[in-house]
Amino acid sequence: MARFEGLTVLISGATGGFGSASARQFAAGGAKLVLTDFDGGKLEEFAKGFDTETVTLAGDISDESTSRDVVKLAIERFGGIDIALNNAGVAQDFVRLGDTDMTEARRIIDIDVMGVIYAMRHQLPAMEKQFKDAGRRGTIVNIASVAGVAGAPQLAVYSAAKHAVVGLTRSAAAEYARRGIRVNAVCPSFARTEMALAAFRGVADQAAAEAEMTRGVPMRRLAEVEEIVEVILFAADPKNSFMTGQTLAADGGITST
Repeated sequence: MARFEGLTVLISGATGGFGSASARQFAAGGAKLVLTDFDGGKLEEFAKGFDTETVTLAGDISDESTSRDVVKLAIERFGGIDIALNNAGVAQDFVRLGDTDMTEARRIIDIDVMGVIYAMRHQLPAMEKQFKDAGRRGTIVNIASVAGVAGAPQLAVYSAAKHAVVGLTRSAAAEYARRGIRVNAVCPSFARTEMALAAFRGVADQAAAEAEMTRGVPMRRLAEVEEIVEVILFAADPKNSFMTGQTLAADGGITST
């Protein structure tokens, strides 16, 4: 049997770097997909590439109704949710805290923190009910960041948001450990995603810019998307049934020093 055969996987930020690569790997493992993202046109086009059963719902993750409606869709179409990957998020420009634009700060908190709160607020009760009614277990994987377990100079608001995701993960894991739900967080360092590479736009010496971005990484390189997805799949795997409340740092050695 394939690794995720017959399971229903909900993914937010489904067309982004980690989201799209994860969706492909879950589908290859036999999963049914429930995908959400902000750009409806891009989401629909992306969903056409799957042979597995796939449903989509476009929406803003900082609006609670998106999380409510996508969970409802998963239940209506597939009877529940086995795995939820809360991946949607935004980064910030490199800037000292005292120079941070407050409108931008609020946007980061609304998406990166409130988006996860809204998601779990609807995922957890649905998973708890399906476990109580049918013994169907649930797993939540939140995408945090190495900036959520350590300070991140010039990324203070983003770091604060990802620290919040780690706190939410640990708290929910403790609350729902006896209710058939595991909750873990994956904490990457900079990876070769469009979000990270946006910092290089307009830079003449790309190699130098990448070297500067990764100078604090013992491996001295960006993570490849596929490397982070392997950690996501590990956290989500039903066979990994005794791990909950953990922050899995895929950071090239940053937190080892």
